[in-house]
Amino acid sequence: MTNLHGAVVLITGAAGGFGQELTRQLLEAGSRLILTDIDKTILKERAEAIQKEVKTGDILALLEMNLSEREGCETLYQQVKDLGIEIDILINNAGIGLFGRMDEVPAEIWESLMQVNLLAPMRLSSLFAADMIRRRQGHIVNISSTAGWVAPAGMAHYSASKFGLRGFSEGLFNEVKIYNVKVTAVYPFYSRTPILQCEQYGTLAKEKENEELPDYIITDPAKVIGKTIQAIIDNKREVCPDGMGKSISVIKRFFPQLLNWINY
Repeated sequence: MTNLHGAVVLITGAAGGFGQELTRQLLEAGSRLILTDIDKTILKERAEAIQKEVKTGDILALLEMNLSEREGCETLYQQVKDLGIEIDILINNAGIGLFGRMDEVPAEIWESLMQVNLLAPMRLSSLFAADMIRRRQGHIVNISSTAGWVAPAGMAHYSASKFGLRGFSEGLFNEVKIYNVKVTAVYPFYSRTPILQCEQYGTLAKEKENEELPDYIITDPAKVIGKTIQAIIDNKREVCPDGMGKSISVIKRFFPQLLNWINY
């Protein structure tokens, strides 16, 4: 089992919906946190609001970082090293979304998405895994998505990033397990976080501009993160923290033609 009490945890995208819940629940578990996001002002405001309610745990540092560039990942690693603190758990949570037909999304937009959603977790995992391997302990958590199992129309770019993160997580697990380094991949479905209001482009966006997701399929971020944290404690290789995501992953694994029939 992974012990969270006193563990030093680095959380990317800590100001977002899942990031705030990770901060809250890990503080409640007594963890010591290093939080990073692209806007330190917003990150500081949200971290302080949580600390007013949660008196356990500790926030060691707030770091402003742009993870859409390789230099940002390398700078984050160096700034953490400069703190003189070893990371026990890395949570690659930062992510952005978009919706639109693949040829109608500006290239700079979807390329930035790939940098944040896929390349940043790969870069940070590579940097911090080396230290974990040396210490023969550590845990890397990658927040993927149910979109890492299926690719609906309008989500080709987003799904590509999350499919890639699923594959990377599987390969990473197989490469570091002999060094007592754990890997957990998380596949949430639609949850009530700001990513639901992502930018939309072109024809598909116009077709769906008056459509809204039904409330019954949108999950509570607190419950999603609660199950995610339990999966970290239990050293689970992967977790689908809500019912819809779990159903989709099972169908995709064992009855893929059924899922194709539903989609078409």
